[in-house]
Amino acid sequence: MSQQSAVVSQQNIDQLCVNTIRTLSIDGVQQANSGHPGAPMGLAPVVYELWQKYLRYDPANPVWANRDSFVLSAGHASMLLYTTLHLTGVRAATAEGEVLNEPAISMDEIKRFRQLDSKTPGHPESHITSGVETTTGPLGQGAGNSVGMAIASKWLAANFNKPGFEIFDFRTYAVCGDGDLMEGVAAEAASLAGHLRLSNLCWIYDNNRVTLDGPASWSFSEDVMTRFVGYGWNVTRVADANDLAILARAYETFLKTTDKPTLIVVDSHIGYGSPHKQDSYEAHGEPLGEAEVKLVKKFYDWPEDAKFFVPDGVYQHFKDGIGKRGGEAHAQWVKMWGDYSKQFPDLAKQLELMQKRELPDGWDNNLPTFPADAKGMASRESSGKTVNALAKNIPWLVGGSADLAKSNKTNLEFPGAGDFLPGEYKGRNLHYGVREHAMGAAMSGMALSKLRPFGGTFFNFSDYVKPAVRLAALMEVPVIYVFTHDSIGLGEDGPTHQPIEQLAALRAMPNILVLRPGDANEVAEAWKLAITHTHGPTALVLSRQAMPTFDRTKFAPAAGVAKGAYVLSDAPGGKPDLILIGTGTELALCVAAQEKLAADGVKARVVSIPSWELFERQDQAYKESVLPAAVTARVTVEMASTFGWERYAGAKGKIIGMRTFGASAPLKDVLKRFGFTVESVVAAAKEAGGK
Repeated sequence: MSQQSAVVSQQNIDQLCVNTIRTLSIDGVQQANSGHPGAPMGLAPVVYELWQKYLRYDPANPVWANRDSFVLSAGHASMLLYTTLHLTGVRAATAEGEVLNEPAISMDEIKRFRQLDSKTPGHPESHITSGVETTTGPLGQGAGNSVGMAIASKWLAANFNKPGFEIFDFRTYAVCGDGDLMEGVAAEAASLAGHLRLSNLCWIYDNNRVTLDGPASWSFSEDVMTRFVGYGWNVTRVADANDLAILARAYETFLKTTDKPTLIVVDSHIGYGSPHKQDSYEAHGEPLGEAEVKLVKKFYDWPEDAKFFVPDGVYQHFKDGIGKRGGEAHAQWVKMWGDYSKQFPDLAKQLELMQKRELPDGWDNNLPTFPADAKGMASRESSGKTVNALAKNIPWLVGGSADLAKSNKTNLEFPGAGDFLPGEYKGRNLHYGVREHAMGAAMSGMALSKLRPFGGTFFNFSDYVKPAVRLAALMEVPVIYVFTHDSIGLGEDGPTHQPIEQLAALRAMPNILVLRPGDANEVAEAWKLAITHTHGPTALVLSRQAMPTFDRTKFAPAAGVAKGAYVLSDAPGGKPDLILIGTGTELALCVAAQEKLAADGVKARVVSIPSWELFERQDQAYKESVLPAAVTARVTVEMASTFGWERYAGAKGKIIGMRTFGASAPLKDVLKRFGFTVESVVAAAKEAGGK
């Protein structure tokens, strides 16, 4: 009897498929000599039952707009997802959504797990691998993303479905472990999901009672089921992860629940099935070792020496299961979509644009232009006016705030904007409560579902959002963060609320566009850049206090924001002795100092640098035209950490910035204390050598 037929004869087809997922995962981890084999071994039946029988997903088209989403929040179990994508025949797709006639994960990619430039990195990355819905790894983030996906499904259904046309009703499943549920972001996200009654959301909790350090009992003893009941979730339990019938019953329970999200608690064992390490945490975070691999395969009635072995019938079984079921569901949807497109062409056009991340014609119509005003307005105010104008033109631009919408000016206030509330999912104003981290993670989930979300909080509290910001940058998704109250200009609120190092931290992050505009018209230009930036997130850093609106008949056009830096006000004849460089509210200090210096015979140029990232992308000739190397007398002015400003100040320049935390006092007193006055800028200019 052949090796293959021996395996097939001993196991029914379901068990054969489950053990194929297990052994491919083991082999991939072992070959890489790196990774986590335990969770894939324990969870293989859970994922098999879901994908083969319940997940509405077409492997032949992984970008189908109404597909169910599968999120592996426990991203260390990545090989579980990779083997499933391989065995189910999920096809590759381009970043533009073109489906290719090749597998998302070939067997060669399974063998290249955790190797350079493979499609099987250590933790799933959505921009690298088709079928990976979101980048996971930092625990809890995927759980937060899944809530955003569920929100998006509810919003899309409320705004686009018509009688007889259920264009959107996709569900989101997320696999979480103990680590995910310990993380604060998952707690925030679960609380929000329960409040919103997101009945299309199912979390599958791998209750294996193990963490990387050892038994979960060392650090985690809460009653998770009672906690989720308290959040307003439906909770059910599967006592044995290997019991496919009980797993099926749990999934059916989720599908029948129409008024709340569902938590399925699955009792499993790390490395389940191994006669030696069934309850050991050692198998969780490291390869089993060749000897243990053989013992485990023997326990599975598997050929002990076979590597990357897929028995006869396994591929076909998946093709006959999720392949056939998903293909038929997709085909029915495509037919419905054709009829929908004829009856509702305007809505269909919107959906087509959304899927391509394109904007509607006239998206920038009626954007505000702000007249010159010496008093001016806070950039949060001009931002609010601009985003309301944009949202009227872009129906899928949705926004919210971590309980600070009135202060962040993120409210959409025009007729029909409405609120997204429990059971009322059509509105475009989302209310996250004081849950900054969940807001950030949920916005990524919404962006992955092709909405254009923006969300606000105070800039100092960007620290609560930052893990989600980092993953949005890694995933290249166009989330917009509205960070207001951007400096020590908060005055009386004091150093607990005054951001210092946050700008430097965001500027250090790859693939995020950071914009700190210096007047109302720069704000409008910054929003235009944020809306058209589709391959990464944008952070708008905005003031609470007013700043002058410059007279653009005398100063350079605000369109210079698009290049990251531009000459706002030049010296006579374009021959400066000195360059004054500012961002945000401090730009006005530079302009005022330029006037005082002119009275003393010093010819100064004022340069606005709203975005370091954009300026660094310009060619050398443009950079030289803005900051000529020959002019070494320079002063930079920014109410934030001085870190990094050396690149623009140069060796002989002066940097006016923050080297300590702020202080609690009236605005004028705080500015004087830390040197943000016209007199201080003039004095620094003279010290820098301005003639």
